[in-house]
Amino acid sequence: QVQLEESGGGLVQAGDSLRLSCVVSGRTFSSSAMGWFRQAPGKEREFVATVSGSGNFRSYADSVKGRFTISRDNAKNTGYLQMSSLKPEDTAVYYCALRTTIYTRRERALYDYWGQGTQVTVSS
Repeated sequence: QVQLEESGGGLVQAGDSLRLSCVVSGRTFSSSAMGWFRQAPGKEREFVATVSGSGNFRSYADSVKGRFTISRDNAKNTGYLQMSSLKPEDTAVYYCALRTTIYTRRERALYDYWGQGTQVTVSS
């Protein structure tokens, strides 16, 4: 049974930084591309960032490029999302997700496993 557990969310001020973690169990982590998505109240869940199974390829949404960094530690079965220069519009529930392939994609429907999410709130 594949399980994903996010942590690291919280309430911060605009301009602050935060690091989210996603611990994966039940699947060989290095064989899975990982993504981070977010969902703000009243909006659809949207792509934030993705990283390949090896960690060598990364892709970001334009809205977070240059501010967020996705990474992974395959030895620890853990993925990360380092968020800097946070803005109020970054407020959302953040979800990590896995694919059953090493290749990255941005489409939400192509991810097979999801965590429960962690709330990030950025005050102005």
